[in-house]
Amino acid sequence: MPNLSKPLILSAFVAAAFSAQAAEPVTVYGKLNVTVQNNNVAGENSATIQSNASRLGVKGDFEINSKLEAFYTVEYEVDTSSSAKENFKARNQFVGLRGDFGAISVGRNDTMLKKSQGKVDQFNDISGDLKNLFKGEVRAEQTLTYVTPTFSGLKAGITWVGENSNKQVDAVKNETVNGFSAAVMYGDSGLKKTPIYAGLAYDNTVQGYDIVRGTVQGKIAGFKLGGMYQQQEQNDTLNDDGTVKKNQSDKGYLLSAAYGIDAVTLKVQYQDMERKGKAASIGADYKLASPTKLFAFYTQRDLDEATKKDNYFGIGLEHKF
Repeated sequence: MPNLSKPLILSAFVAAAFSAQAAEPVTVYGKLNVTVQNNNVAGENSATIQSNASRLGVKGDFEINSKLEAFYTVEYEVDTSSSAKENFKARNQFVGLRGDFGAISVGRNDTMLKKSQGKVDQFNDISGDLKNLFKGEVRAEQTLTYVTPTFSGLKAGITWVGENSNKQVDAVKNETVNGFSAAVMYGDSGLKKTPIYAGLAYDNTVQGYDIVRGTVQGKIAGFKLGGMYQQQEQNDTLNDDGTVKKNQSDKGYLLSAAYGIDAVTLKVQYQDMERKGKAASIGADYKLASPTKLFAFYTQRDLDEATKKDNYFGIGLEHKF
């Protein structure tokens, strides 16, 4: 018999969204980002039409009283390039309360370290995404997150990652462990309300890593310039003979720039991480309308463990709704 679970989930998802919309304000949103790509990996060429974190979600809020508001997000990735009909994957899914005290949420969520990057990654979700060389791009289930109110452009937050969340394992003790992710941020990550954005974040035992990350991005003479410094260290593991392996700390950085000329945005990015490799990307976006753009990019990745450089070239279309 056919597997009807995912179609039923989708039907319930859509029905719930429209039902809730009648009772309270609900936003149905998403995007489709699809590229025609040529990937040359380890010397092997392949042509593909691939989906890049395309997604569908609903979000909303509800005023409980004059000082307290509930909010929620339920989001799924839609992999349009998958051969499977059941092509939905869980993304952020949480519920929370906010007021003068700030905001607290529970569920599946990006960690504060991941959120602290703002929009410094000019090739987010495609082949030049910083996650290919930097650890810390974690979306964890079983999280509790608190974010303070904003004071003079500053806000802070902390995410607690429960021991039963995926990959929360101490390899030496062979037991599950809690982790936390904290960040302090200044300014508007979209650089619309402030000319500069900055974030400083720290992960402790989140999916097996301790990480320090600093991010800054600003507008200068029409350019959006960004930089990131990261130090990452894998938690202790075991050697084949059972002895404890003390893993060393690796340092890396990312530099990015974007410049707009009418409807065209030119982009460039360079990334380097010790004992992992380097990556360089160039690209251009052409805005057809506010929610729609054509884009092209080229990424070269030089991994330390590989004998050949990997190359990615893509032309894509993105539409947000």
